[in-house]
Order: sequence, then C-alpha cells, then structure tokens
Amino acid sequence: MESKIGVCYGELGNNLPTPPESIKLIGKELHARRIKIYGTNPEILKSIQGTDIQISIMVPNNLIPDISTNQTAADEWVLSNVVPFYPKSKIRYLLVGNEILSNPPNTTWYRLVPAMYKIRQSVRKLGLKKVKVGTPLAMDVLESSFPPSNGTFRSDVREKVIKPMLRFLDKTKSFFFVDVYTYFAWVNQPLEINLAYSLLEFTNITYTDPVSGLVYTNLLDQMLDALVFAMKRLGYPNLRLFLAETGWPSGGDPDQLGANIYNAATYNRNVVKKFTAKPPIGTPARPGAVIQATIFALYNENMKPGPGTERHFGLLYPNGSHVYPIDLSGKTPVSDYPVLPKPESNGRLWCVAAKAANKTALADAVAYACSQGNGTCDPIQPGGKCYNPNTLINHASYAFTSYWTQLRTTGATCSFNGLAVLSSKDPSMFSYVLTRV
Repeated sequence: MESKIGVCYGELGNNLPTPPESIKLIGKELHARRIKIYGTNPEILKSIQGTDIQISIMVPNNLIPDISTNQTAADEWVLSNVVPFYPKSKIRYLLVGNEILSNPPNTTWYRLVPAMYKIRQSVRKLGLKKVKVGTPLAMDVLESSFPPSNGTFRSDVREKVIKPMLRFLDKTKSFFFVDVYTYFAWVNQPLEINLAYSLLEFTNITYTDPVSGLVYTNLLDQMLDALVFAMKRLGYPNLRLFLAETGWPSGGDPDQLGANIYNAATYNRNVVKKFTAKPPIGTPARPGAVIQATIFALYNENMKPGPGTERHFGLLYPNGSHVYPIDLSGKTPVSDYPVLPKPESNGRLWCVAAKAANKTALADAVAYACSQGNGTCDPIQPGGKCYNPNTLINHASYAFTSYWTQLRTTGATCSFNGLAVLSSKDPSMFSYVLTRV
C-alpha cells in the first residue's frame, strides 16, 4: 500500500473559499490526494467527484448515543449522508465521532463501539465495499507513553471501550486512527524535550528505550510506538496505525512557545518526507510499515475556539495563498524549498523583570515565585550556578522565567502585577537553560 499524505479540511471560518475553490487549491497548490472533513458537507463531497482525492467523513458526536442502540438510525444516516455520493466521491473512511474519549467521563464513551458496529453493518448492508469504519482518538487515551515500551491505555476505558474497539478494528481490517501532535508534548515540557527532536529534524540526539532497546531519533516515532506497545499489551500487535491528525501552529498568542512559520514549515515538511519515503520507513517498533497521515489543517480558521494557536494550524491563508511552501505529494525535496528566516528566539520566550519595576514590589514577587517549590529558584541561591551577577533584577528575571516555564500550563501568566514582561531575548545569566531545549 502506498502512503498518501492528506489534509484536514476544517470549516470554522467566516472567510474561507467555497468547497469547489478549496478542492482546486488542495489539488493544485498542495498536491494532496486525501482529505478529512468533520462531517458530511454535501458541497465538499460533490466537489471531489471527478478527482483522485479520497475522503474521510465523520458521524457527529451527538448522534452516537442514538445510533449505538438503533440500527435503523444508523441505516438512515448512511443512506442520507453517504449513499448519494458513493462511489463517484471516493469515500474511503467513515469516522464515528471525534476524540470521544478526550471528553470528561460520560455515557457516550461506552456507546462508541456499539455505534461503530451499527455503522459498519449499515455500510455492508448498503454495499459500500471500499469504506472502512473507525474513530479518531487523541494521545490522552494513553495512561503511560514513556518510555514507548511502557505504552498503556487508560484504566478507565481499557476493558470496556478500548479492548472491544481493537477487536472491531482487527476483525474489519480497519485502522487505529489517532491524532498525534508533538507540538503539544513539547510545549508542555520545553526544558525537558529538545525542540529539534520534536520537529523531526536530523540531529545527533537519540533516545534509547531501556526496555525494548529501540533507538529513537524523533518524538513522533516515540509517540506512535507508545500506541503500538499499548495495543500489543491488549493482544493486538499488528493493528495498523493511521495518523488522522498531526501538525504544528504557525502563530498564536504572544506567550505561546514555538508557534511560528519556521517551526510549522519544518515539522510539516519533515512529516511529508517521512511518510512518503520509498521504501517506507515506519517506526522503530514497526520498521518499513506504511503509515497513512493527514496534516491539520487546510486553512487558518478564524472562528476556532481556544488559544491563538488553534487558529493558526493552516497550510493556506483564507485567500488561498501559502502560509509557507509545501508539497504534500512528497515529490519536492525539503532542500528545494526556499530558506525561511529562523526566528531570533526560535519560539522561545523568557519572562523577565521590567527595568522600571518598584524594588520592594519586585522583591515580594521574587519571594512569591520562589515559594512555589520544584526547585524554582535553587540556581540563584548563594553558591548556585546563576547566583551571579547578584542583583535583584537579574534574580527576578530568573525566578519569573523559572516560575512561568514550569507553571504556565496550569494557568500561570508572565505578569506579576505588571512587574514582568515576555521577551524573546535570552538573558545571558541563565543561558544554560537554553542548552537543554
């Protein structure tokens, strides 16, 4: 099987091109041969007719409870949303819901697999022979992912949801669809995970799994193999993976690390290179395996909720122009792309003391930052490697950055009542931190 790189076609924007225009852009500008949509927009399904573009469509999350107990409801949904377009529209994957197990505990968790069975029965009954049924899950379906050999599914869904799901996927020769973003793993631990390693850049950095002995050269392989080992633990060592979503944001809010065009282009181009390689590369646990992949997303979608990065995953701007050049066919070598300017901080930010800060208030803020534990201020204690120069403003910049880096994922901000500001320039007194990123 040949790997085809696809693109996720989201529609959460009020300024996006029409489906016919979008399909032309997908083919001519991106050279993609597969798309994934988050529903069954009939305009999109009609627009791909006459092209070689394959499509993944989706049953909305809210319909899962009804479909799970009602074969007639499943039949009617497939009859209305799929049959009118098949086979002229190359519908290849019918995904039931989207990241259902990432939601807080609810009864839909346990209705997901029954709904997949009902949809599969409808697909067979109605003669849709080329359509595979699955459901995309996020990496939070794992309880443990490090080292990869310790990959283990969450205990709250392992027996009642995951086991029957794997049985279904194996029996129907479908795929385990998964959304994997090295960006989110890196941004949560920027001091522990190397940025280049997360971007799939070729470096001399490797990680050897202490149990399996497998050697990793990038974070994506680690994350995928954690899923491989988790499936193996439940008795399904050969179930195929499908990378349903992956990507890197090209922009975001001022305090969001690593979200820039340089990193986004680097990551997505490397993803294309990896998954279109001939012969296939696979992963350390599955060398030579073909893995299908779909990059998120087609456009920057201005109506997506959440932090600014959510609105900056697009390969194209809404006017149809490239955010950065990329060819999803894999025929353009990475070395042929024009060189992009590397950001001064390459996405790294520091939380530094404002020069005009009141000294008494600054000292109080430092005391607060240092009281949070986790060794936040150990290096600026007497004898510490960053104690000198022993000035309040230098110590404050270290304390603020250390505090913000460790706690920003839990809501901490770089403010300290106006005493601190974000900076892309590395204060030299703690440049040693930079060498770990």
